[in-house]
Amino acid sequence: MGDCERGRTGEEGTSRRARVRRGVVATLLGGVLWGLNGTVSKWLMDAYGIDPLWLVCLRELTACWLFLAAAALTSSGRAQLSGVLRSPRGMLSIVAVGFGSVLFSQIAYLEAIDWTNSATATIMQSLGMALVLAYVCVKMRRRPRRREVLGVFLALVGTYLVATGGNPGQLNLPPQGLAWGLACAVAAMFLAVLPAAPMARWGNFTVNGLAFLISGAALTAVYRPWEHMPSLDGLAVAVLAGCVILGTFGAYALYLQGVKDAGSMRASLLGTIEPVTATVATVVWLGTSFAPTDIVGFALIIAMVYLTV
Repeated sequence: MGDCERGRTGEEGTSRRARVRRGVVATLLGGVLWGLNGTVSKWLMDAYGIDPLWLVCLRELTACWLFLAAAALTSSGRAQLSGVLRSPRGMLSIVAVGFGSVLFSQIAYLEAIDWTNSATATIMQSLGMALVLAYVCVKMRRRPRRREVLGVFLALVGTYLVATGGNPGQLNLPPQGLAWGLACAVAAMFLAVLPAAPMARWGNFTVNGLAFLISGAALTAVYRPWEHMPSLDGLAVAVLAGCVILGTFGAYALYLQGVKDAGSMRASLLGTIEPVTATVATVVWLGTSFAPTDIVGFALIIAMVYLTV
């Protein structure tokens, strides 16, 4: 190999390492924003009596324009946006993402937070990794690997400890909280599976923007958020703006950049900072206390995520 080729290879390696480092930082920041957003949402619902569905409407019908604006900033994004609007099949796939992924995950997550707390809801959402694993094994017609089986076992034990405190006769979570937490896991599986093909064809920002818009408009027509307006002061409005800009659009944008730069496996691993952040924020800000069995359950589920990525 000549000097020029070695120099070019060295430059490419340096550039790749820099890109991976940038992806690591972006993924960590996105996960932290997601975790903080759950805690802030719980505070808003408790302090101002905000209904979870009202918050879903607000987040979806405001964040969608940020996603679409981001898509329109580049020529490729504008081409993808105009292309999918002319494709009935493409729009049908985005409608499926809007209802099956975005709307379901938003409602399930906020309802789970409302009935429990952000840390518990975020941890139970992580169970979706086990469901994704089952889907992949069925689709690829293969048996799960040994570490994957161990991960599922840890997930089930962790959920049992969180739900019962180790005593099958004592359910530490209200039935509604447990049901919505499990719904979060199913929604997380849909969120990981349904958008993959549309995003590969039409781009992340285009798919997210249209999916948020479609699902938000449908929920608004049914729920009528203007009939459930909470009494908000200046602080609440400012916090809500932060939830939309940072906790929804910012978290998605950073995480997707991390997936692009660092790779999906590394990004998935780093994304487990979300439940850790939610747990710490819940304890520090809201003063929520957890029993030792809760902490052990959280640790087991987080370990499951590391094993299955």
